[in-house]
Amino acid sequence: MTISHRFIETNGIRMHLAEAGSGPTVLLCHGFPECWYSWRHQLEALAAAGYRAIAPDMRGYGQTDKPDAIDQYTLLHLTGDMVGLLDAIGTDQAVVVGHDWGAPVAWRCALFRPDRFRAVVGLSVPFQVRGPNRPSTVMPRTEKQRFYQLYFQTPGVAEAELEKDVHNAIKTTLFALSGDAPVEDPASLTMLPSEGGWLDGKPTTQSLPTWLTDSDIEFYVEEFKRTGFGGGLNWYRNIDRNWELLAPWSGAKVQVPALYVVGDRDGVYRSPSWSHLVPSLKQFVPLLRETIVLKGCGHWTQQERANDVSNALLEFLKQL
Repeated sequence: MTISHRFIETNGIRMHLAEAGSGPTVLLCHGFPECWYSWRHQLEALAAAGYRAIAPDMRGYGQTDKPDAIDQYTLLHLTGDMVGLLDAIGTDQAVVVGHDWGAPVAWRCALFRPDRFRAVVGLSVPFQVRGPNRPSTVMPRTEKQRFYQLYFQTPGVAEAELEKDVHNAIKTTLFALSGDAPVEDPASLTMLPSEGGWLDGKPTTQSLPTWLTDSDIEFYVEEFKRTGFGGGLNWYRNIDRNWELLAPWSGAKVQVPALYVVGDRDGVYRSPSWSHLVPSLKQFVPLLRETIVLKGCGHWTQQERANDVSNALLEFLKQL
């Protein structure tokens, strides 16, 4: 199956799309630190099953524009990019699928514009209702450790660490957060040493897991060598701003058919900060069809378990 590439204008930026197939549109939103390539398996599977699969490089990533200002990476910008994408390709509606940071984008697409996004699939990150407090004020922090998102807040700091050796940063991140890493408690990886960085204490490997090849790593490495990590990190730097902007939707529910897929060795699933969201998901997503927990799978859901995720997507799409 051929994956084609092109550029569109959306929401004031130039965006790169990878697409395959024809039929009903399925929009695939990646997370950090990834790009369209993390959906390579699903692009082919969806196209072969009669769907038009589209995986953009999200704002700040890959060949898509990377605005300088941090405040250009809010969830309103990111969901606006997806609405503009549908307009640019001449499609009224799509099913939206998101992984990692792409999941909050997908959930909000469905929340804000159910007329354009007729169904939603979240991988790894469940729908999260707006809480009563600014997120940064309730993130875990002790004398010796801090939640990784707090480390990402200061511009330039995480960039310097990750860009010092991009190959090591990508390889370590992909392995350490996967279900193959020898970590007793995957949620522990979300806490960083108070004086350390993202890579400190992360397990490394010489031999790659079966789902990841040297050429896969090199694809990501070349992209991030060219773009740097600042665009993706700026998504994290808008967490409190998102909380302010989402006030009008406080308590609102996602009212379209939904599917949630997560690995049981994903730090998100194991984290005390997020784990309570999974059992209560149907309360805020009333049309949730199913929650699928993949045994032995870590954070990189659609890459680690490509066939399982593709099959789950196709089964869900068939029911719509």
